[in-house]
Amino acid sequence: MRIDFVSDVSCPWCAIGLKSLQQALQRVGGEIAADIHFQPFELNPGMKAEGQDLAEHITEKYGSTPAQLAQSQETIRQRGAAVGFTFDMDKRSRIYNTFDAHRLLHWAETQGPERQLALKERLFAAYFTQGEDPSNHALLLRAAGEVGLDVEQARTVLESNAFADEVRRQEYYWKHAGINSVPAVIVNERHLISGGQPPEVFEQALRQIAQQDNELLEQDEA
Repeated sequence: MRIDFVSDVSCPWCAIGLKSLQQALQRVGGEIAADIHFQPFELNPGMKAEGQDLAEHITEKYGSTPAQLAQSQETIRQRGAAVGFTFDMDKRSRIYNTFDAHRLLHWAETQGPERQLALKERLFAAYFTQGEDPSNHALLLRAAGEVGLDVEQARTVLESNAFADEVRRQEYYWKHAGINSVPAVIVNERHLISGGQPPEVFEQALRQIAQQDNELLEQDEA
């Protein structure tokens, strides 16, 4: 089973969704084998280099009041805790540009899907748990080294324009395929599961998709 996980490293529901999906895959592990491929999506592609104050950004983009923001953050914190992910709202105070993080993630997949997954998880933790800047090259290089990637190769990627065209093409593809919010989980290139769903929802969907695809395969072979 192929799973394309369309997401941004600055999207809290993407961090929740990934943890939930992983738990669902553990539950169906004896029945369904899956490969996850991370696809780029920028929530704020025009974000300036220095980023923006989080509360200011949310107010401008969604019109949220301070009380609504606080409630949303508490909901996210609780949902994260339920799947084993820690959100430290006191440390995360700004929104940043994530294009270089996506370029590095694209390169990481060329080094092996397990490296890409590890880097994605590390960047989620760096931003949401530790409040670090995912546009900062020093952080990206440190994260690459911590998950076993070659730091000098990573530096070459970041200091050049490597994979910029590939990332933009992927972003264009998913946008024009109808993906306007993330996380978006596309299974076997045709089944969409939207949002940071609980593990049991992912589990049920994966079982249903596997059954449907097996039935179609049997019909084709008959």
